[in-house]
Amino acid sequence: MESEQKQVLDMLQRPFRQQTQREEGHPIVFEVGTRVAGSEPPPQPLALARSIPKGTVFSIFVKNHRLAAKELCDYFMEASSVTELKERVEEVRRFINEKLLIFALSFVIIRKPEMRHLRLPSIVEIFPSMFVPVTTVSKMEQEAKKSTPDQEIVITEYGPEFSSTHLKPEHRVAYWREDFGINTHHWHWHLVYPVDLSVSRDRKGELFYYMHQQILARYDMERLSVGLNRVEKLSNWRIPIPDGYFPKLTISNSGQTWGSRQDNTLMQDYKRDDFGLLPFDVSDLEQWHNRIMDAIHLGCLVDRDNNQTRLTDNTKPPEKRGIDLLGDAVEADSTMSLNSLFYGDLHNMGHVVISASHDPDNAHRENLGVMSDTATAMRDPVFYRWHKYIDNIFQQYKLKQPPYTAEELSLSSVEVVSVAVESRGQKNQLITGWSTRDFEASRGLDFNADKPVIVRLTHLNHHPFVYSIKVVNSDSLPKEVTVRIFMAPKLNERGVKMNFMEQRLLWAEMDRFTHKLKPGPNHILQSSTSSSITNSNDFTFRDLEKQPNPDDPGAPENFLFNFCGCGWPQHMLLPRGKQEGMAFELFVMVTDWSQDKVAQTEGTHSCSAAASFCGILDALYPDARPMGFPFDRCPMPTLLNRHVEKTSDLTRLSNIAMQDITITFTNAQITQ
Repeated sequence: MESEQKQVLDMLQRPFRQQTQREEGHPIVFEVGTRVAGSEPPPQPLALARSIPKGTVFSIFVKNHRLAAKELCDYFMEASSVTELKERVEEVRRFINEKLLIFALSFVIIRKPEMRHLRLPSIVEIFPSMFVPVTTVSKMEQEAKKSTPDQEIVITEYGPEFSSTHLKPEHRVAYWREDFGINTHHWHWHLVYPVDLSVSRDRKGELFYYMHQQILARYDMERLSVGLNRVEKLSNWRIPIPDGYFPKLTISNSGQTWGSRQDNTLMQDYKRDDFGLLPFDVSDLEQWHNRIMDAIHLGCLVDRDNNQTRLTDNTKPPEKRGIDLLGDAVEADSTMSLNSLFYGDLHNMGHVVISASHDPDNAHRENLGVMSDTATAMRDPVFYRWHKYIDNIFQQYKLKQPPYTAEELSLSSVEVVSVAVESRGQKNQLITGWSTRDFEASRGLDFNADKPVIVRLTHLNHHPFVYSIKVVNSDSLPKEVTVRIFMAPKLNERGVKMNFMEQRLLWAEMDRFTHKLKPGPNHILQSSTSSSITNSNDFTFRDLEKQPNPDDPGAPENFLFNFCGCGWPQHMLLPRGKQEGMAFELFVMVTDWSQDKVAQTEGTHSCSAAASFCGILDALYPDARPMGFPFDRCPMPTLLNRHVEKTSDLTRLSNIAMQDITITFTNAQITQ
């Protein structure tokens, strides 16, 4: 009998195929509503799931598509075993949209306790056409046809070069926007935190705000690295969007292409009839915006029964923080939002309207643009302008919160004496460059070849480094603490050192971990590969096929793997920097773990990979402080004044230290 892991891999391979094969090679064709021998008939007709045609866009931002996804997920969740799940998948494969099928299958494997030991391969290998341009796919197919029997095909794809040219300034950061890792992260995050799928997770709304705010901080670092200004919010929807985007990707084997947006395209009222959405005006977005802003400035949201719920971050569990309630309202999860009918579907419908701006009435029968898909949206420059607007809503709320007090910020018994980073024998000097990664494209696309077809993607990378933090614990007893590490560029676009308020939104979280301090001096060494925001476990089909004991649920390396698979890519932990070197500031803050810890239920397993961005499965978010602390609010005067001589006085924060570092981009190959 096939192992469970092998069955999962088989379900995920070549999602566009029309039939499955028995081991002996005989085809099995499943008609709508039929079941394999010995199984029960489907409890529901899956009418919503069938309504999305194969080979077309599936968008979690579209309400009807979310309902279709819920219907299919519910059907798959009824499977009592991997074998039954496979039977259900093969039964519906013929008439279910390929991306919807993979989304629902992945959703179930993550959430069913008896399947969490199973691993999901990289979405890049499942849907290569979402990451590799059509010209490269065509080239791979040609190479496959003319290859010799003993040849393994390797196609080199220079990812940073294909989308446009340097005639367009935005192309300078195409290597970042179109990186396979960050787009995989965005797809996986929205799989773990889906909208309208009845998934109630701790601080989901706050994490929606924080994860996207951190993406913007990192994007702005990248823009400064290549001489671009920080991204501007897309707040005026009555003027054209200056930058177009031509993705050069196909949606499926059918050859359908994503919609392209010309420069200076205007956001227009949505009048398409191909997604079951009612006509939708841009003024609806404006109305929802006004209602949410009214709630922020009035200090309360109104629920469906017209009851007021206050918005404040100074709450105690189980009362939700205001940022959490606001995140639910902006993202418009109807199962979480206090009043989705009143506050609307602002974030999601913004994605839809932008992705339809090139053909708002479907007169040209053009597909939606890449902004409609979580695996491709981050490729488009307008994604960051849209999310800058969304983040500005949250910042309007955050600026209304009272500054942190000295008591909340300080830890008088601890002094951070010094902070440094060390890499390859150099102190406070970090190096970035290029690396390559191979993916087997023939697992997701059928090239009619009996051998692997490999695509090689070029991506930004850096040499690993270590944080070296010297701390003194003046208590006579050991003390457990949280170590928080952030990084931000030191200079703005004009080469001028930024003040705190200008720099506040550029602080990117690099790591967060607990540590037990012994009395007296302590020397903490923390590797960059252990970051609490990154996921380095991006496995290919081949990786998983080689894993020993893949069906052993008790294997430590298997437990909660797929949830931990959510996370920022390790190779994108650092910004590019400049060839002449770019100045950054490293910020380290040590806080009291007794105030930070969260009371988890017994038996909760910690997920060290990307807990800052993705939390812990079936558990509370592992930090009691607001996300982004201490940069999520304005500071009290002098509390974070880096120019005052540091003393043990509470107002000088002995538990904080900063260090200037330099990131140099070599434009050369990085080998680990």
